[in-house]
Amino acid sequence: MSSRQNTHGQNQSKLFVPEPPFRPGDTPDFSHIKIPTEHSPGRPDPMVDAYDTEPQATGLVRVLKLDGTICGEWNPKLDADTLRAGLRHMLLTRCVDERMFTMQRQGKMSFYMKSAGEEAVAVATAMALRQSDMVFPTYRQQGILMARGWPLKELMCQCLSNAGDKLEGRSIPVLYSVRELGFFSISGNLGTQMIQAVGWGMACAYRGSDDIAVAFTGEGATAEGDFHYALNFASTYKAPVILNVVNNQWAISSFQGIAAGQGKSFAFRGLGFGLASLRVDGNDFLAVYAATKWAAERARNGGGATVIEHFTYRKEGHSTSDDPTKYRPKSEPDVWPFGDPIERLAGHLISLGEWDEARHEALLKQLKAEVRESYKEAESLGTLASPSKINPATMFEEVFEEIPSHLRRQRQELGI
Repeated sequence: MSSRQNTHGQNQSKLFVPEPPFRPGDTPDFSHIKIPTEHSPGRPDPMVDAYDTEPQATGLVRVLKLDGTICGEWNPKLDADTLRAGLRHMLLTRCVDERMFTMQRQGKMSFYMKSAGEEAVAVATAMALRQSDMVFPTYRQQGILMARGWPLKELMCQCLSNAGDKLEGRSIPVLYSVRELGFFSISGNLGTQMIQAVGWGMACAYRGSDDIAVAFTGEGATAEGDFHYALNFASTYKAPVILNVVNNQWAISSFQGIAAGQGKSFAFRGLGFGLASLRVDGNDFLAVYAATKWAAERARNGGGATVIEHFTYRKEGHSTSDDPTKYRPKSEPDVWPFGDPIERLAGHLISLGEWDEARHEALLKQLKAEVRESYKEAESLGTLASPSKINPATMFEEVFEEIPSHLRRQRQELGI
């Protein structure tokens, strides 16, 4: 919005409110997004001066072209078995999402959040890390749990809050917590885990370990103070941590421009704190893997933190409580120019002669059966629509070291 003149002939500022390029009823057209055709920003030495990563923070690190071929210096040169494992983990994540979404709609669980379109961010990151590296995720990185081998039944029991839930029903369904797999308890308030991860990384360095911490947040939460606190501490203490910003274009119903301000990119914010920064095609499994490996090597060798922006797209609603057609065109997910991460990796394997449609369909059928059987086992232990078989007394336990008097009275009144 331009300025206007007041009665004294002086310019008077007018409030500027960013608007998304498309609203319901519009025909989405992403031609304003430039897709590099051949080259990504170069791959510098992981120990490069942080300020020299500006081309990587404002460009777009890519390996997979949309036709399934590869280009640029970031190719991690993974073997076919590793690529097929990544494809399996992403497909499994999507199958679980579809099953749990359906169960929520049937009233068997209270809430769910899908990661459709973002599977490469979680799975490729997990595969590029060590199992001992601690991950501080959000509720859309369930793919990490698939890659680290968490039994599906246990994931589903946490979502159903039943007798098989090791958290004993004391958490929102999608706030997974799996200590034995280095998966820190998810916070529903995005941003908090960023500074927690920096603290964990600092502790690793203090102990002399070369383990690292890896945090995730959405692009919307980069406008929160916790994000900036995390970057400041990471910069000051050269914490061995990777700070991932998943820019999926929408923070619930607010488009990414609200949090972006006039910045060149979300990754660019890291440079202001003296942190190495990369902007990555988040739908490119190979690019995410390569960027994570690069940042992990930098962290383990004393180079400090890296900010990685994953440029991707949320294909579904924010959660089961959200209808995205209220704020964006229904067809928008179908025309996202960077495609689908699963289809892109499958296409790459096909181009190598290491995959085909028949094997893909067979794997998908196998995974759906595995998810179905795991869900049957989990459902037998209770759902929202049937007895959960959890002792209600557990709501008073393991919260305070000594139960306060008012909670003791409440427990007595309930007779439990």
